[in-house]
Amino acid sequence: MAQPILKRVKLLAEQGDLPDENLALKLADEPDTAALAEVASFLRDTGFHNLVTYSRKVFIPLTHLCRDVCHYCTFAQVPRKLKAPYMTPDEVLEIARHGAEMGCKEALFTLGEKPELRYKAAREALADLGFASTLDYLHHVAERVLKETGLLPHLNPGTMTPVELTRLRPVSPSMGIMLESLSDRLCEKGMPHYGSPDKVPAVRIQTLIDAGKAGIPFTTGILIGIGETRRERVESLLAIRAVHQQYGHIQEIIVQNFRAKPETQMASAPEPDLNELLWTIAVARILFGAEMSVQAPPNLSPGVLPQIVAAGINDWGGVSPLTPDFVNPEAPWPHLEDLSRETAAAGKHLHERLTIYPAFARDLATWVDPSLHERVLELVDAEGLPRTDGWCPGSDIEPPKKVMDALKTPPTQVSADLAVILQRAEQGEDLTEQEVVRLFSARGDDFNAVVQAADALRARVNGDTVSYVVNRNINYTNICYFKCQFCAFSKGKLSENLRGRPYDLSHEEIQRRTREAWDRGATEVCMQGGIHPEYTGDTYIGILQAVREAVPEMHIHAFSPLEVWQGAATLELDLDTYLQRVKAAGLSTLPGTAAEILDDEVRDIICADKINTAQWLEVMKAAHRAGFRTTATIMYGHVERPEHWARHLLRIRGLQQETGGFTEFVPLPFVHMEAPMYLKGKARKGPTFREAVLMHAVARLTLHPHIQNIQTSWVKMGHAGIKACLNAGCNDMGGTLMNESISRAAGTTHGQETSPQVMSQMIEEMHRIPRQRTTLYEDASEERIAVGIAAGELTEIILTPARKYERKRSGPLLRPGLIGAVEVD
Repeated sequence: MAQPILKRVKLLAEQGDLPDENLALKLADEPDTAALAEVASFLRDTGFHNLVTYSRKVFIPLTHLCRDVCHYCTFAQVPRKLKAPYMTPDEVLEIARHGAEMGCKEALFTLGEKPELRYKAAREALADLGFASTLDYLHHVAERVLKETGLLPHLNPGTMTPVELTRLRPVSPSMGIMLESLSDRLCEKGMPHYGSPDKVPAVRIQTLIDAGKAGIPFTTGILIGIGETRRERVESLLAIRAVHQQYGHIQEIIVQNFRAKPETQMASAPEPDLNELLWTIAVARILFGAEMSVQAPPNLSPGVLPQIVAAGINDWGGVSPLTPDFVNPEAPWPHLEDLSRETAAAGKHLHERLTIYPAFARDLATWVDPSLHERVLELVDAEGLPRTDGWCPGSDIEPPKKVMDALKTPPTQVSADLAVILQRAEQGEDLTEQEVVRLFSARGDDFNAVVQAADALRARVNGDTVSYVVNRNINYTNICYFKCQFCAFSKGKLSENLRGRPYDLSHEEIQRRTREAWDRGATEVCMQGGIHPEYTGDTYIGILQAVREAVPEMHIHAFSPLEVWQGAATLELDLDTYLQRVKAAGLSTLPGTAAEILDDEVRDIICADKINTAQWLEVMKAAHRAGFRTTATIMYGHVERPEHWARHLLRIRGLQQETGGFTEFVPLPFVHMEAPMYLKGKARKGPTFREAVLMHAVARLTLHPHIQNIQTSWVKMGHAGIKACLNAGCNDMGGTLMNESISRAAGTTHGQETSPQVMSQMIEEMHRIPRQRTTLYEDASEERIAVGIAAGELTEIILTPARKYERKRSGPLLRPGLIGAVEVD
C-alpha cells in the first residue's frame, strides 16, 4: 500500500472520522502491522483512556447439542456422548449461585443452535422439561437465574427471529452472535461451515439487523484463521459496521483467533500467528473508531497480552473465576490477578464491566427492558460500570482499601491528556466541560493523579489547616407540598410520604433550640424546612425574628433558594425586595441547597416542580447582589451522569466569577436507603466511594482559584470518608450540627452530632491543624471555643405536632419548576 494511504488513515483517526469502504478494503493489503497498531492504539486511548475492562462471569452451557457441524468445534456433541441433552434448572442455578457468591455479575448462556430441529433426543428432553423449543427453555432458566441469583444473563443462542429476540429481551439485558465471517465461500463443501445452515452469513447478519430493530445491546465479531482472507475479514467488519451505523446497538467487536482442537476436522489446520491477530485487531479498531469496544479473549493468547493491548483492544471479554471456557476447554482463563498485572504491564488499568456495556447502561430507557432497570441501576456507577464494593453514603461500611491507598500511592503512569488537564487546573485556567468529564472518568493511576493533584492544590491554597463551625441544624417543618423524588424528609398529602410524623415547630421550640445551641458554643443556626402550604414570605420573617429575639448574637444561616423564591412569590415581591426584607429581619447568610444537579435534564426527573436551574442561579445572584454570602452544593449519585456534574460545577464557577459570593462548595452524596426514587427502582444507590472522593477533588481543581473552600459532609461520608476527602482537596469539615434530620430520614447511620473535640481529634490524627471558624470563615472567638468544649449533653428535642390545616392564604400552590424552563449556558 502506498504511504499516502497510511497517512490518510492516521489523519482520519485524528479527526475522529472513519475510513470509507474503499479505503477500508485497501487496508487488506497493508502489511505494516506496527503502523496500523499505532493508529489503533491512539484511537483506543482517545475513547477509553487507560481503561481495559472484563466481565466477571459464569459460563452456563445449557446444551451441547447443535444442528450445525462446524469443522473446528468441540462444543457441539451428539446425544450419545452426553449425560443429558440439557442442563436441568437446578444445575443451572447451582452454577449461578456459586458465581454470585464469588462476585460474578454475568451468567453467560452458551448453547448449540436449535438442536430440536435435528435430534429426537432434544425434542423428547424439551417435552419432559415442559417446553416446546430450546429458546423457550432458555427464557425460563434465564429468568430464574435473574430473579433467584441477581446475575445478569447474556444469551448466545445463535440465530433468532424477531419474535424470539423480543421474547428474550425482558430476561437478558444483552445478547450476542458471532458473525464469524461474511464469506459464503466458507460454507462450500470442504470448508469449515459446510453443512451448518445457521452459519450462512446472510442469516447471521439478519439476526444482527433484527436485534437492532428490537433495541437489544448485541455483541458480535469475527473468527480468524479458518480459511478466510484478510479482505474477507475487512468485508465482515464492514458488514457489522453498516448494521451498527443504522441501529447503534453493537456493544463490542470480538476478534477471536482459531485454535485447532483434537477430534475435529480441523485438528491439523494451522492456527493464525500473533501477527495475524494483531493486524486484525488493529484494523477492527480503525474501522470502528474510538468509541467501539474491541475485544480479544485473553485465554486464547497467553503470554502476549501486552502486545494485544498495544494493538488497540479495550476489553478482555468474560473471565470466570468458577467455570471453564466450554468453547475452548483447552485454554484456561487467566487468574484475575495475572490479568490485572499483564494489563498494567501494558500501561492500562483493569476494571470490571457488566454484560451490558457502559454506554448502554447509561441509557436504559432506550436499550433495556423496563423490568431489568432496577437490577442494572443497583449494580452500576454513574458511568455505567459496576460497583465493586459495598460502600454507599450514610452506611457504616468501611471505605474500600484500594481507594484509600490510592490517595497516597504515587501514580506510575498517567494518561497524557489527563496530565495536560491537571496542569491547566493547577494554573487556575478555566476547564471545559469535556475536560471536567475527563477528570471524573479517572481510574487506576489516573485516579491517583487527580486526587493527589487536588490535595497538592489544597495545601497550596489552604495550608494544613482544617476548619469547622459549631452550629445547630433547625428544620422547622417536614411538611412539604413539593414532590422531590430523592427526599425522605418531607411529609404531607402531596409529598412522597415515607416515615415519621409531620411536625411544624413553634417559635418557642425554635427559640429554645437556639438558646441551647448558644449555650453549647454555637456561632450559627442553620435553618431550612419543607415548603409548607400555609407558609408565606412572612412566615420566614417571623422565624428570623424569633431567633433574633432569643439570641441576638447568633449568625442565622437560613433558607434555600427555593424558600426564598417561594417567600417572594407568596408576597408578590421581586427577589431583590424580599431579600432586603429578610436581611432587615436578621438573616445573615444563605445555604446553597436545593441545587441538587444544576441541569434541567436531571431536574425534570428528580424535582420537576421545584425551581429550575436558571431560577436557582437567579436567586443566588440576587442574594449576592443584596450583600449576602452563600454556600453552593451538589447532590449527586442518583440518575445523573458525569457530564451533568461537569455542567453543575461550571455553572457554579461562572456565577462565582461574576459575583464572588460563594464561600464554599459542598458535595452532598445521595443517601438512597429511604429515598422514594430508589425504593421505586429508578435511581442508583448513591455514588461509589471512588466517585465521592473524585467529586471533592474535581471540585477543587475546577473551581480553583474562584472558590477556595471545599467542604466534606461527615453525615453522609462518615468519619473515615471525610478523612479520605481531606486527602483529596478538602479543607473544611462543615458543622457539628447538633441535630441532623434530613440525611437521617434518608437512612444515614452517622449520627446527629460530631463534637468540636471529635472534630479536632480527627484533624490532628491526620497531622493537620484544626481551626474552629465562623460561618464566614473568620476565627471563632476564644469564648465560643471554651463554651463549646465545656458543653453538656443535648436535651431531647420537641417536634411540635403539625395541626390539621386548611390553607388560609389565597392563590394556588406555587410550583416554579413548572412555570417554564429558561436556557442556561
